[in-house]
Amino acid sequence: MGSTRGHAGASVPADTKRRREVHALPADREHDAPGARLRAERRRRHWDKPEMARRLGRALTGSHPSITTLISYVKRWESGKVDISERYRLAYAAAFDTNVDELFGNDEPSGDLVYAGSAEVIAPRRHSGPVAPELADYFRDQLAGHYTADRHLGSLRLIPTAVTQYQLLCELANAADGRLRHTMWALAAGYSAFIGWLYQDGGDVDRSVYWHDVMIERAHRSLDPQLVGFSLHNKAMLHADMLDGPGVVDLARAALVHESILAPKVRVLALQQTAHGTSLVGGDDARDECDRLLDDAAGLLDRIDDPYPWGSACLTPHYLDVQRATCYGRLGLADEALTVWGRVLPAMSAGARRDVGVFRARQAQALAMRGEPEQAVQIAGEVVTLAEETGSARMARELQALETHMRPWAKEAPGRELGLMLASMGGTT
Repeated sequence: MGSTRGHAGASVPADTKRRREVHALPADREHDAPGARLRAERRRRHWDKPEMARRLGRALTGSHPSITTLISYVKRWESGKVDISERYRLAYAAAFDTNVDELFGNDEPSGDLVYAGSAEVIAPRRHSGPVAPELADYFRDQLAGHYTADRHLGSLRLIPTAVTQYQLLCELANAADGRLRHTMWALAAGYSAFIGWLYQDGGDVDRSVYWHDVMIERAHRSLDPQLVGFSLHNKAMLHADMLDGPGVVDLARAALVHESILAPKVRVLALQQTAHGTSLVGGDDARDECDRLLDDAAGLLDRIDDPYPWGSACLTPHYLDVQRATCYGRLGLADEALTVWGRVLPAMSAGARRDVGVFRARQAQALAMRGEPEQAVQIAGEVVTLAEETGSARMARELQALETHMRPWAKEAPGRELGLMLASMGGTT
């Protein structure tokens, strides 16, 4: 990054130093909470939250969340409920034309505690004494409980607990031997998958990528080819959210390299994820290839019978219908997508609010593609409420995609209504 984004003590041009003197924080605000400090600096420049989000987006390098998602981040950071990682601290410093030390003082980003887990990946602390086999059941039950709690608490609340337990699992796995050691590493892979999912749903792509990579490494330590295949499927699913079609196909096909030894469940997951990658890549034969892959997966559903606690989403009703409707929507097949969504969504559990919100937003996209903007915006209103209640960045991304499909009506009533809805997700200034 440029010199204006460096830490204190770095060599900077004289004119940059003068600009920093102008934008230096008032001395009496030096020890204020970071959230209040950021809010005060934003207001001092007469920026609203969308403008702050746009400036952060320009300051960030590499992939980053949508502006709609960044607005929700700004709201959370200023409230003090969520700490700010080093990457976003640097972006804030660049946006305010100051440096990190002047803006944040001696405050340490507690969110980076999650990255402290990387030290555990290299050298877990030593556990003294034998590892009781009963601990595997304990951690397995805890993880199942975390997934249940996640449906009610949202993406970010469980991360500190899950990370602490993951680190303890690494200590135990390192001290165990034989089959128990492999079991503990498998559980560690499960916890890292869960943490990666939490960050994925919360919109923090960098940390989600990190934890998915950890998951793949831990899965290999378990020596279980089924878990390795599942971890590659999870990483492919993350790349689908990043709209990286070739990456999805690469990872899903890697999971299927040894297809003959894979359990039916793993094959179903990898096949449907290959279909997602194919729909993102597109092409003349994409629709036929997606149908073939999903039909092959459907033929395996009745054969799923394994002891693994993970990956059971593929056993839920209409699982492959959801994947098919999503692929059709990406390929611009609005009528086909709406036919499937019309069959699937009424049957979905009300408890799966985040999934329902994502799928409803995709249904709205198909309606816009078919030239029904009023109906699309009506559904979008329901999704905006769900996104605000759950903090799901996945819903926010789907709503942003809907905004793209609604461009033909941007200056008409439906387009203006959608714009107001999306702006409201950032809160007031």
